[in-house]
Amino acid sequence: VGSHAVNGVSRIHTELMKETIFADFDRLYPGRIVNITNGVTPRRWLHQANPDLSKLITSQIGECWLTDLSCQANLRSLADDAGFREEFRRVKRANKQRLAESIEARTRTKVNPDSLFDVQAKRIHEYKRQLLNVLHVITRYNRIREGRATGMVPRTVIIGGKAAPGYFMAKLVIKLIHGVADVVNHDPAVGGLLKLVFLPNYNVSNAEKIIPACDLSEQISTAGTEASGTGNMKFALNGALTIGTLDGANVEMKEEVGEENIFIFGLTSDGVAEIRQEGYDPWHFYNTNEELRRALDMIALGFFSPDDPHRFRPLFESLTGGGDHYLLLADYESYIKAQEQADALYHDQEAWARRAILNVAGMGKFSSDRSILEYAEKIWNVKPVKR
Repeated sequence: VGSHAVNGVSRIHTELMKETIFADFDRLYPGRIVNITNGVTPRRWLHQANPDLSKLITSQIGECWLTDLSCQANLRSLADDAGFREEFRRVKRANKQRLAESIEARTRTKVNPDSLFDVQAKRIHEYKRQLLNVLHVITRYNRIREGRATGMVPRTVIIGGKAAPGYFMAKLVIKLIHGVADVVNHDPAVGGLLKLVFLPNYNVSNAEKIIPACDLSEQISTAGTEASGTGNMKFALNGALTIGTLDGANVEMKEEVGEENIFIFGLTSDGVAEIRQEGYDPWHFYNTNEELRRALDMIALGFFSPDDPHRFRPLFESLTGGGDHYLLLADYESYIKAQEQADALYHDQEAWARRAILNVAGMGKFSSDRSILEYAEKIWNVKPVKR
């Protein structure tokens, strides 16, 4: 009421605000709720964090991208250049080697820099669904143990983030990640096919090592819950492919990079509203998907907490009898299939590199320079002044 403009952030989140929680407000003050999608600064999150990739880009298109990220579009033609792809892959491999050394120094876990680096680094929250990521890791582990690893590529799953001090469920998810890692990383039957790492003390300095090394960026929040996100932009800007829902800025990223260069899964925001209106029953998914049921039972019955078999029972209860508010079970099967698609593509390193380059090239819209310019035009009513 006291504002002359309200930013709904991403386009999808802005429309949801106008249609749901602030529908009355929007009718009273039409046009007051505006969409200004987040952005990230390429000076910090590419030029400074990833100097080798910055040099490679500059060598091909000049330095214009530093102040006008839309220049990155000039990289699109280079995605089909075998020599450029080779240099791009060399830079990514060096960044992965640097992160692997950091992981070993900080966690005493040795990881293979030639494996697919699958990263989810963000605040730990139920709506961001780190727990869905863990369910995939457990499913992958079970398939390896059962001799069903055909088609899999070696994968290192890296999770980082902090939970609010009093957020019990988020803290328990962190504990579960450690419990699953203890089992997976010490099982000789897994061989080199799977590692799980929780990187402690996630902050900007650590992010500058993690983001340039990422192959697959996890942006898997329940559709309709993420205002925009900026981690998704940072990862793609550094040559990661995104696996994600149509939530927040993922929707606009898909449009910019091309739907064939992103792994989209799960319910849309309309689908989420529909399944809740019909009466969502998580037990249906538990009872009809054997792999999901097995993963949940392993959590509930103490497979990953032998010293305290009931430790993770609250997580199981929240996903079943507790109603699974963020619809992890509903999206599980689609998520697993998207992960299989990522495996299939990673087998072809040239094709993966091509799509990664197209992600870098498509990030022009997501500069903070564009965000601030839109604030100036739509909210602050200020004009540029020459220095």
